[in-house]
Amino acid sequence: MKNRVVITGMGVCAPNGIGLEAFSEAIFSGKSGVRFHQKLADLNFGCQIAGEPSIPDGMLEEYFTALQLKDLQSSGIEYGMIAGVDAWCDAGLSSTDKDTVDYDSGIVFGVSLLGAEKFRSSIYLTDEGKVRRLGSTSVVQTMASGISAYLGGYIGCGNQVTTNSSACTTGLESVFMGYERIRNGHAVRMLVGSCNDSGPYIWGGFDAMRVLTTKNNDQPEHGSRPMQADANGFVPGAGAGALVLETLESAQARGAKIYAEVLGGAVNSGGQRNGGTMTAPNSEAVQRCIKQAVQNSGVESNEIDTINGHLTSTGMCPTEVKNWSEALELRGAEFPYINSLKSMTGHCLAAAGSIEAVATILEIEEGKIFGNINANNTHPDITECVALEKIPQHTIEKPIQIAAKASFGFGDVNCCMLFKKFTT
Repeated sequence: MKNRVVITGMGVCAPNGIGLEAFSEAIFSGKSGVRFHQKLADLNFGCQIAGEPSIPDGMLEEYFTALQLKDLQSSGIEYGMIAGVDAWCDAGLSSTDKDTVDYDSGIVFGVSLLGAEKFRSSIYLTDEGKVRRLGSTSVVQTMASGISAYLGGYIGCGNQVTTNSSACTTGLESVFMGYERIRNGHAVRMLVGSCNDSGPYIWGGFDAMRVLTTKNNDQPEHGSRPMQADANGFVPGAGAGALVLETLESAQARGAKIYAEVLGGAVNSGGQRNGGTMTAPNSEAVQRCIKQAVQNSGVESNEIDTINGHLTSTGMCPTEVKNWSEALELRGAEFPYINSLKSMTGHCLAAAGSIEAVATILEIEEGKIFGNINANNTHPDITECVALEKIPQHTIEKPIQIAAKASFGFGDVNCCMLFKKFTT
């Protein structure tokens, strides 16, 4: 027998809201977190807008010790600790005392690049022959698993504590990995999620690739335009999202709130073959991933109420929607509602999938589908597949039983998950 897996806690540090309450209010009111960044303009970026969480003064003291905060230069760790600790506390759990290890609990928390600012300062000090001035935290702030190590120490986890990294698929893949570990009986609960640093050293490479938008520097909130005919590149972003996954048996035994049930999912790669490249998807693999996720979840395509897509505001949006349509074998008015959180946050890179998973679960919890802002010029190739009314511009009231979330990343990698409103 496989364990049923439910979601009992969530946390988020997003460009348009830090904490579940602020984030929920933002997504359902259509609040954008994309802003103009003078530093990007000063550095001659083509794209001078970005989505970056705004952490209030004094907030970090709630998540780090004074020693940990000394010379802390990794924004990704800051975002990840806020989201991860909040999710753990939201689940009604607490950190163990210093002499106790929780062998039932583990962590999968993903990143792409971590500690870029710290790494930069370390390089300068090293080149200047000042190695002894690097400090004791230069390694933990720049190693990929730094965030899972910070969270693991806070909680006292004794189960698997690890970091995954699969470009833009990272966040959702962490959910899948944690789900499988619990389902197969290897853990009782897992803190899953992802984070991504912010700043020019993270976003510069994308600007150089000419994949970022350059047309809306004077109108930042209009820059991210998923599924629109006039989309000309994505808006870079950053942040973190986290979820606590748990066996249904454990959640019920301790009387925990259950946000939703994880039905199943799938991960795969297109192998960078048959149209797939480092930056473009193999559509056959994308469709295969979606089909397998639906099959593994034990539902039919027409039972899916809404899709939170990857949908980055590039030329790939029509391709993605077509892949959804063909994989689900649904078109027009039969197609589920579809939206993209990136219209409000930009593309948060490795953090995108986890932040968007939190948004998806909030839709189930609230019985609402958040609207796509900047959705006034939908691409004609998309409206050939999907009825326009299934691409809402504003939040709509809609009881949701089953929601799908997908992420697709550089390297031609894919992940799709299905969540369900919990019933006994």
